[in-house]
Formats: sequence, C-alpha cells, structure tokens
Amino acid sequence: METLREYEVVRDGNIFGTSFGNNIVFSSDYERACHQLEELIVRYQDVPFDEIFSGSEIFNQAGACFLQKSQHSLRVPPVDTERLRSDILEDLTLVHGIGPRTQARLRARGYRTVPDLMQHPKFRSCSSDVLKCLNGGSSADIMDLIGCRHAKSHPCVLGTAGLHNPEDYVFLDIETLGLFSRPVILFGIGTIENDRLAVYQYLLRDIDEEQSALTATLDHLSGNQPALVTFNGKSFDVPYVSDRLAYYGMGSLARIPHFDVLHFSRRRWKDHLPSLRLTILESEILGIGRDGDIPGQMVPEFYETYLRTGNCGPLVPIINHNRQDVVSLALLFFHLLEDFYGCH
Repeated sequence: METLREYEVVRDGNIFGTSFGNNIVFSSDYERACHQLEELIVRYQDVPFDEIFSGSEIFNQAGACFLQKSQHSLRVPPVDTERLRSDILEDLTLVHGIGPRTQARLRARGYRTVPDLMQHPKFRSCSSDVLKCLNGGSSADIMDLIGCRHAKSHPCVLGTAGLHNPEDYVFLDIETLGLFSRPVILFGIGTIENDRLAVYQYLLRDIDEEQSALTATLDHLSGNQPALVTFNGKSFDVPYVSDRLAYYGMGSLARIPHFDVLHFSRRRWKDHLPSLRLTILESEILGIGRDGDIPGQMVPEFYETYLRTGNCGPLVPIINHNRQDVVSLALLFFHLLEDFYGCH
C-alpha cells in the first residue's frame, strides 16, 4: 500500500507543484490520521467485530457482506415544478436551429414560448419534438434535451429532479482501495424513507465480499424510477462501479437520471469559495464540521491495516467518513434544489 499510494503529502496550504493537484493530503491532516490509526489499533485490540458494529450480515445470490444502517433527519423542500416548466417552455433555444440571436428575433415577433413555435413554418417540426419530450419523455430525456443545448450544470437540469418523488433519489458514495481498478470496500447508499434519510452501508469484511456488496447496491438502483445523486460521480463513482461490474461479468448500470452535485455546486459557488471539495462545501454552506474524520485518500491504508492485523478499529473512521459523505451529499443536493427551484 505504501508503494501504491496515490496521493501526495504537502505542507499545509501549499498545493502548487504537486503531480496530483486534486489528490493531496496536507501534512497536519496526514500526521493526525497516522496518530489516529495508532490509537485505534490500541483501543480496539482483541475487540470482536460484532461488539464494534451494530449492523447485520446480509446474503444474496453473490454471497454475503455486512450492512450497517442508520437514520438521519432531513428536510425535503418542495419544488416549484410550475416555474420549472415555465422556464423550460420559454427557452426557445431548446429547439434545434435556434440560438440566442434567433430567439431574440422570434420573441420580438411574438413567439414567446415553444408552443408558440408550432405556428412557425420553419421551426414547427422541431418544436413538436421538444414538446413531445417535455410532455411524454422521462426526466433523463428532459435532462439530455436541456444539457445538449446548455451546460450540464444548467439550473433547469437540476430542476428536473423535481419531477421525481423523494423516494426515487438514490445517493451514492463509495470508498475504494485506490483510484483505478481496485476493489470497492464500502458502498454508501442513501434513500428517503418516511421523510428521513436512510443510509445503507455495505462493507466488505474481506475482499471476496465485493460482488455481494455490488449486488446489494444495484438493488437500490433498480426501483420504479430511480434517480442517482452523487458528488463527482460522473467522473469517479459511476465509472468505477461500472468497471467493477465488468470485472465480475455483471453487466452494466442501467441508464437512469444522474445528478452530479459537484457540477451544480461549481456553477453556484465557484466564484465564492476557494475549493469545491465536499468537506469545504459542507462546512461553508451547511455549517457541518467533522470530528475524528480521516482524509478520503487514506482510506486504503486504514483498510489495509485492518486486513493485515485483523484489528477492526481502522474500519470505524472509514464507516463514519462514508456515512457523513452520504448525509452531506443529500443535504447539499436539497440545498441547491431549493436554491434554484424551491417554492418561495
């Protein structure tokens, strides 16, 4: 693990000149984590797994893994779907062949909405395609329609989340043994149940339990109308999970709506915050602080220590870190959704 380490330790406040600019650990955090690891080894020496974790063993066709479940308070804001629909219908640039200048000319001639263009000899056909998508398409189709004409972080793209019931949302965060082609050792899933956030954490007690944990995770994504929510998941979590599915010959993830909160956070706060890491956003925007947390980049070392020694102590901060990631992801998602399309 030492030779395969995929982060750099740099002095506090200095991220320049590093080969992994987005994958660094400041020296104070590194030293604190190393000290914490030593303390955990001592504190949990000879303490059985079942005395530390209160979850349960689950079984499926791929084998067994460990499930830790928790409940968290959460407010799901109502979404102003009428305002969303109005904003979309008033955006003439969603029609193929219409740019900002053409839109301005059309509006000056009285074409204010996409339905108005059904009377236009040139844009009638393409307008009909847009309306069919808006009236009969899935949220994924509508997201693609808007994302193809605007940035993927456009507020209306996030607004389409309001077309789902809260129970459709699936919040995903994973912990892995590295950045590329190594096992996922913890799958964190969040769902809305009875107006609360239920967090399901599928932990590998040994590497050979990964396929079972993958199977359990996929069950959450195979509901009636699931909508996936991640933080940087389009670049990391989803490709990583897809790679692990391919490794086991388990097919691929179904095409479902995917809301990557990092993209919307970048659009909202890129000019106001020095960093858009989840821990910074949860601190600056949500007012959440973490005690005893470890850098996500050091999760592999903690897990490897558990495997090598059999001491379950290093698993404690891994599970806590992942749980808070899922909770903060959900809180940030609803904060942005309310900010863009809440009922005010």
